[in-house]
Amino acid sequence: MNKPLKKHLFSSQINLAKFNPASEEEKSQQEVMSESTTFFKDGMKKLMRNPLAVGAIIVLVLLIITIIVAPMVIPYGYDEILKVGGKRDKTAANLAPFTWSENEIKYMEETGEQLFPHIFGTDKMCRDYFARVIYGTRVSLSVGLFASILVMIIGVLYGAIAGYAGGKVDLVMMRICDIIYSLPDLLMVILLSVVLRETLGAAITGTVFAKLGTNMLSLFIVFGLLYWVGMARLVRGQILTIKENEYVLAARTIGTKPSRILRKHILPNCLSVIIISVALQVPSAIFTESYLSFLGLGVSQPMPSLGSLANEARGALQAYPFQLVFPALMICLIVLSLNLLGDGLRDAFDPKLRR
Repeated sequence: MNKPLKKHLFSSQINLAKFNPASEEEKSQQEVMSESTTFFKDGMKKLMRNPLAVGAIIVLVLLIITIIVAPMVIPYGYDEILKVGGKRDKTAANLAPFTWSENEIKYMEETGEQLFPHIFGTDKMCRDYFARVIYGTRVSLSVGLFASILVMIIGVLYGAIAGYAGGKVDLVMMRICDIIYSLPDLLMVILLSVVLRETLGAAITGTVFAKLGTNMLSLFIVFGLLYWVGMARLVRGQILTIKENEYVLAARTIGTKPSRILRKHILPNCLSVIIISVALQVPSAIFTESYLSFLGLGVSQPMPSLGSLANEARGALQAYPFQLVFPALMICLIVLSLNLLGDGLRDAFDPKLRR
């Protein structure tokens, strides 16, 4: 039995005789038995328990593997006009899925060679439609991803400066955001796309940007000019809250530069919100690119995108509906999967929704 502690001579507040040291068993009961974890690991565990988010990840991974591997397997290019025996096959226009043209059937009967089937059929220009849908998906995903990264960079920098500076700087910068936010999106996107397409042609001639084309560059510029406002407001709101915390005040007290405080203390605590916003921005960018291409303001021909493929198929909708169905289904699949993934990330990493 533990010997009771004697009261110290100069202690007048507490009677030490009433207290005994904790036993080893009592100490062990106070130990935290759960495995140590981090914010990111905990968020990933929550994400993996979300069946819709996991399903969206599987669909996106399979889609990315398909658009990478398929061009290596199929013998057709996205702009290649079908030929049989070195001559253009005029009977290969608007073929149904998994069929061959008359000339291809004759060629296979005469030579015994088995030609690769047209999985999605062909278009009116005698081009394999599966190859065009695959390359169109590549273009749409690339535009959505790079546009979202551009929006993230501009929005995070603008929102971080406005939120940390505060005062009149914040007031002026937020009024600029209000002006941009009040502009009609669709009208401004169309006007900017038309103007930039006309002005960029001469500027990029002979440069590395000429391969992308004026339409593609104008898309990136439009996203950079108009779609960063939401990200900037979100980051600003987070920083206005975080900069009042004690560790930020301590960093200011010891003379840490504002740029270092933003980089080391504030922005890392906004990372989860930024990731969620970017994940939800990608499907919005893909959808914007699709309807611009549908209006003829998207990527330059003959490079396909899902929106331009849907626009080309519109004229022959009644006779060849599959030409519209395939790109439309691909757009729906990509946008739905990315939205479900973004919702899953928000549920897993947003501190306000965590239980």
